[in-house]
Amino acid sequence: AMTAERFVAREGKLLRGGYTTGSCAAAAAKAAALLLLTGTAPAAVTIGTPAGISLTLPVLQAHMTADGSASCAVQKDGGDDPDATDGLLIYATLTRQDAGLSIDGGEGVGRVTKPGLDQPVGAAAIKSTPRRMIVQSVEEACRSCGYGGGLRAILSIPGGEETARRTFNPRMGIEGGLSIVGTTGLVDPMSAQALVDTVKLELSQLAA
Repeated sequence: AMTAERFVAREGKLLRGGYTTGSCAAAAAKAAALLLLTGTAPAAVTIGTPAGISLTLPVLQAHMTADGSASCAVQKDGGDDPDATDGLLIYATLTRQDAGLSIDGGEGVGRVTKPGLDQPVGAAAIKSTPRRMIVQSVEEACRSCGYGGGLRAILSIPGGEETARRTFNPRMGIEGGLSIVGTTGLVDPMSAQALVDTVKLELSQLAA
Protein backbone atom coordinates (compact mmCIF):
# COMPACT_ATOMS: atom_id res chain seq x y z
CA ALA A 1 0.00 0.00 0.00
CA MET A 2 1.18 3.46 -0.78
CA THR A 3 0.69 6.77 0.96
CA ALA A 4 0.37 9.88 -1.20
CA GLU A 5 4.15 10.16 -1.78
CA ARG A 6 4.63 9.16 -5.40
CA PHE A 7 6.87 11.05 -7.79
CA VAL A 8 6.70 11.42 -11.55
CA ALA A 9 9.50 12.75 -13.77
CA ARG A 10 8.35 15.58 -16.08
CA GLU A 11 10.89 17.49 -18.17
CA GLY A 12 13.74 16.66 -15.83
CA LYS A 13 11.85 17.63 -12.65
CA LEU A 14 10.47 15.26 -10.04
CA LEU A 15 6.86 16.17 -9.40
CA ARG A 16 4.77 14.76 -6.57
CA GLY A 17 1.79 12.71 -7.65
CA GLY A 18 -1.58 13.02 -5.96
CA TYR A 19 -4.93 11.26 -6.00
CA THR A 20 -8.26 12.04 -7.65
CA THR A 21 -11.55 13.29 -6.25
CA GLY A 22 -12.83 9.78 -7.07
CA SER A 23 -10.25 8.20 -4.75
CA CYS A 24 -11.14 10.69 -2.01
CA ALA A 25 -14.85 9.94 -2.43
CA ALA A 26 -14.27 6.18 -2.26
CA ALA A 27 -12.07 6.50 0.84
CA ALA A 28 -14.53 8.86 2.57
CA ALA A 29 -17.42 6.49 1.77
CA LYS A 30 -15.52 3.49 3.16
CA ALA A 31 -14.65 5.41 6.34
CA ALA A 32 -18.26 6.60 6.79
CA ALA A 33 -19.57 3.04 6.26
CA LEU A 34 -17.18 1.75 8.95
CA LEU A 35 -18.25 4.55 11.30
CA LEU A 36 -21.94 3.83 10.64
CA LEU A 37 -21.59 0.07 11.12
CA THR A 38 -19.14 -0.03 14.06
CA GLY A 39 -19.63 3.33 15.81
CA THR A 40 -15.93 4.12 15.44
CA ALA A 41 -14.23 5.99 12.60
CA PRO A 42 -10.86 4.72 11.36
CA ALA A 43 -7.92 7.16 11.44
CA ALA A 44 -7.14 6.15 7.84
CA VAL A 45 -8.56 3.79 5.22
CA THR A 46 -6.95 1.83 2.41
CA ILE A 47 -8.66 1.59 -0.97
CA GLY A 48 -7.69 -0.06 -4.25
CA THR A 49 -7.39 2.05 -7.40
CA PRO A 50 -7.87 1.11 -11.07
CA ALA A 51 -4.12 1.78 -11.47
CA GLY A 52 -3.51 -1.30 -9.29
CA ILE A 53 -1.93 0.77 -6.49
CA SER A 54 -3.51 0.85 -3.03
CA LEU A 55 -3.89 4.23 -1.36
CA THR A 56 -3.99 4.75 2.41
CA LEU A 57 -5.66 8.09 3.08
CA PRO A 58 -6.25 9.93 6.39
CA VAL A 59 -9.86 10.31 7.53
CA LEU A 60 -11.03 13.76 8.68
CA GLN A 61 -14.18 15.32 10.18
CA ALA A 62 -15.74 12.02 11.26
CA HIS A 63 -19.07 12.34 13.02
CA MET A 64 -22.41 10.64 13.57
CA THR A 65 -25.57 12.72 13.24
CA ALA A 66 -28.76 12.59 15.31
CA ASP A 67 -30.70 11.02 12.41
CA GLY A 68 -28.40 7.98 12.41
CA SER A 69 -26.12 8.85 9.50
CA ALA A 70 -22.32 8.83 9.53
CA SER A 71 -20.13 11.37 7.77
CA CYS A 72 -16.38 11.40 7.02
CA ALA A 73 -14.13 13.53 4.80
CA VAL A 74 -10.89 12.99 2.90
CA GLN A 75 -8.80 15.91 1.66
CA LYS A 76 -8.07 16.13 -2.06
CA ASP A 77 -4.35 16.23 -2.85
CA GLY A 78 -3.45 17.07 -6.43
CA GLY A 79 0.28 16.69 -5.72
CA ASP A 80 2.27 19.12 -7.86
CA ASP A 81 -0.56 19.40 -10.40
CA PRO A 82 -2.15 22.88 -10.80
CA ASP A 83 -5.49 21.51 -9.74
CA ALA A 84 -8.47 23.71 -8.82
CA THR A 85 -9.75 21.02 -6.42
CA ASP A 86 -6.48 20.69 -4.44
CA GLY A 87 -7.09 20.92 -0.68
CA LEU A 88 -10.88 20.60 -0.83
CA LEU A 89 -12.59 18.18 1.54
CA ILE A 90 -14.65 15.44 -0.11
CA TYR A 91 -17.39 14.26 2.28
CA ALA A 92 -19.41 11.06 2.26
CA THR A 93 -22.54 10.74 4.39
CA LEU A 94 -23.95 7.22 4.71
CA THR A 95 -27.31 6.05 5.99
CA ARG A 96 -28.84 2.59 6.16
CA GLN A 97 -31.48 1.51 3.66
CA ASP A 98 -33.20 -1.85 3.08
CA ALA A 99 -31.11 -3.13 0.18
CA GLY A 100 -28.57 -2.11 -2.43
CA LEU A 101 -26.14 0.77 -2.51
CA SER A 102 -27.35 4.07 -3.91
CA ILE A 103 -24.98 6.95 -4.66
CA ASP A 104 -25.96 10.59 -5.10
CA GLY A 105 -24.44 14.05 -4.91
CA GLY A 106 -25.09 16.72 -2.28
CA GLU A 107 -23.72 20.22 -1.74
CA GLY A 108 -20.93 21.24 -4.13
CA VAL A 109 -21.32 18.23 -6.46
CA GLY A 110 -22.66 19.24 -9.86
CA ARG A 111 -25.59 17.87 -11.84
CA VAL A 112 -25.42 16.82 -15.48
CA THR A 113 -27.53 19.14 -17.68
CA LYS A 114 -26.37 18.18 -21.20
CA PRO A 115 -26.07 14.84 -23.02
CA GLY A 116 -22.64 13.50 -24.01
CA LEU A 117 -21.23 12.91 -20.53
CA ASP A 118 -20.85 9.45 -19.01
CA GLN A 119 -23.83 10.03 -16.66
CA PRO A 120 -27.39 10.75 -17.79
CA VAL A 121 -28.93 14.23 -17.66
CA GLY A 122 -30.20 14.93 -14.13
CA ALA A 123 -27.70 12.59 -12.44
CA ALA A 124 -25.03 13.74 -10.01
CA ALA A 125 -21.74 14.40 -11.83
CA ILE A 126 -19.99 11.36 -10.32
CA LYS A 127 -18.33 9.48 -13.16
CA SER A 128 -18.66 5.72 -13.65
CA THR A 129 -15.12 4.81 -12.48
CA PRO A 130 -15.46 6.69 -9.15
CA ARG A 131 -18.94 5.15 -8.74
CA ARG A 132 -17.39 1.68 -9.11
CA MET A 133 -14.63 2.60 -6.65
CA ILE A 134 -17.21 3.88 -4.13
CA VAL A 135 -19.26 0.67 -4.46
CA GLN A 136 -16.17 -1.52 -4.08
CA SER A 137 -14.90 0.39 -1.02
CA VAL A 138 -18.28 0.41 0.72
CA GLU A 139 -18.76 -3.31 -0.02
CA GLU A 140 -15.36 -4.01 1.60
CA ALA A 141 -16.51 -2.14 4.72
CA CYS A 142 -19.83 -4.06 4.78
CA ARG A 143 -18.04 -7.43 4.42
CA SER A 144 -15.58 -6.62 7.20
CA CYS A 145 -18.54 -5.77 9.49
CA GLY A 146 -20.74 -8.68 8.39
CA TYR A 147 -23.47 -6.25 7.26
CA GLY A 148 -25.82 -7.51 4.56
CA GLY A 149 -28.29 -4.62 4.32
CA GLY A 150 -28.30 -1.61 2.04
CA LEU A 151 -26.63 1.79 2.27
CA ARG A 152 -27.18 5.20 0.74
CA ALA A 153 -24.11 7.37 0.09
CA ILE A 154 -24.31 11.14 -0.48
CA LEU A 155 -21.07 12.77 -1.66
CA SER A 156 -20.55 16.48 -1.07
CA ILE A 157 -17.77 19.03 -1.57
CA PRO A 158 -18.17 22.21 0.52
CA GLY A 159 -16.92 25.11 -1.62
CA GLY A 160 -17.38 22.98 -4.74
CA GLU A 161 -19.90 25.26 -6.39
CA GLU A 162 -17.60 28.28 -6.21
CA THR A 163 -14.53 26.25 -7.31
CA ALA A 164 -16.45 24.80 -10.28
CA ARG A 165 -16.73 28.28 -11.79
CA ARG A 166 -12.95 28.18 -12.35
CA THR A 167 -13.11 24.83 -14.22
CA PHE A 168 -14.47 23.57 -17.57
CA ASN A 169 -17.59 22.27 -15.79
CA PRO A 170 -20.06 25.06 -16.65
CA ARG A 171 -19.14 24.79 -20.36
CA MET A 172 -19.53 21.02 -20.17
CA GLY A 173 -23.09 21.23 -18.86
CA ILE A 174 -22.27 20.37 -15.25
CA GLU A 175 -24.14 22.88 -13.09
CA GLY A 176 -24.00 23.74 -9.41
CA GLY A 177 -20.71 22.16 -8.47
CA LEU A 178 -17.73 19.96 -9.30
CA SER A 179 -17.67 16.54 -10.89
CA ILE A 180 -16.14 13.59 -9.02
CA VAL A 181 -13.72 12.13 -11.53
CA GLY A 182 -10.68 9.94 -12.07
CA THR A 183 -9.87 7.04 -14.36
CA THR A 184 -6.84 5.60 -12.54
CA GLY A 185 -7.49 7.00 -9.04
CA LEU A 186 -4.12 8.79 -9.18
CA VAL A 187 -3.13 12.27 -10.37
CA ASP A 188 -0.13 12.41 -12.70
CA PRO A 189 1.12 15.98 -12.32
CA MET A 190 1.25 18.18 -15.44
CA SER A 191 -0.03 15.34 -17.59
CA ALA A 192 -0.96 16.07 -21.20
CA GLN A 193 -3.50 13.23 -20.91
CA ALA A 194 -5.73 15.28 -18.60
CA LEU A 195 -5.95 18.02 -21.23
CA VAL A 196 -6.55 15.51 -24.04
CA ASP A 197 -9.37 13.90 -22.00
CA THR A 198 -10.98 17.31 -21.45
CA VAL A 199 -10.86 18.14 -25.17
CA LYS A 200 -12.29 14.69 -26.07
CA LEU A 201 -15.13 15.20 -23.63
CA GLU A 202 -15.94 18.60 -25.06
CA LEU A 203 -15.96 17.15 -28.60
CA SER A 204 -18.30 14.31 -27.59
CA GLN A 205 -20.64 16.90 -26.05
CA LEU A 206 -20.58 19.14 -29.09
CA ALA A 207 -21.44 16.03 -31.16
CA ALA A 208 -24.30 15.17 -28.79
